[in-house]
Amino acid sequence: MPKKSKTKRILKIIGGVIIFFTLPTLLFFGFLYLKYNEDLPQGQEGPKADQLATKMLGALNEEAYLNTDYLEWTFKGIHHYKWYKTDKTCEVSWGEMTVILDLQNHDNSKVFAGKQEYNGKEKHDYIHKAEAYFNNDSFWLVAPYKVFDKGTERRLVINEEDKEGLLVTYTSGGSTPGDSYLWHLDDNGKPKSFQMWVDILPIGGLEATWNDWITTESGAILPKFHKLLFLSLDMGEVKGLRF
Repeated sequence: MPKKSKTKRILKIIGGVIIFFTLPTLLFFGFLYLKYNEDLPQGQEGPKADQLATKMLGALNEEAYLNTDYLEWTFKGIHHYKWYKTDKTCEVSWGEMTVILDLQNHDNSKVFAGKQEYNGKEKHDYIHKAEAYFNNDSFWLVAPYKVFDKGTERRLVINEEDKEGLLVTYTSGGSTPGDSYLWHLDDNGKPKSFQMWVDILPIGGLEATWNDWITTESGAILPKFHKLLFLSLDMGEVKGLRF
């Protein structure tokens, strides 16, 4: 009988610990959902949406970005990138691993553990991981320049303050096709923030800042930092060069 009582007590303690840790999380998520969740807005495709997208690109000196050969940054102090944009390759590093990612031909990519080239059975896993990192982290660097990418749809959205926003949906490409972003712009067309409706987030319409810009050596205008709720997304030392 004492043994059963002891088991019951242990189960009760375990149940209490689970509730202690999960209940606040559920309440916090519920608060965020009720406060921030929004439906994907409706917008109008056509020339006006494309004109607003073109205005945004003009405000960011798209020509300088297109003529930039090399980009370098570090995402959240963890993933390091040296993107040879002209050559369509990118060196992706994290921990002890480095992948020389061939952005045109996945199979030509190389993997290094430290300074030693790695050709083991997990080679393609590392390549896929580097590709996923690159797709996500480069988006936080150059997303405004991707509004006319193949597979994108652009819509003009008028908000409650009668301001124009640019809704961009990626119907193909990247790691999560179907994601949508609503760009909020200043009077000159320069991005201030965007709201996201993305597969990876359970809350629609979360807003991230795009207002901490620098002009790189190549003339490309790129962000140094983003704020998403209470999260900081630091881009590290951002470089843009022409060779």
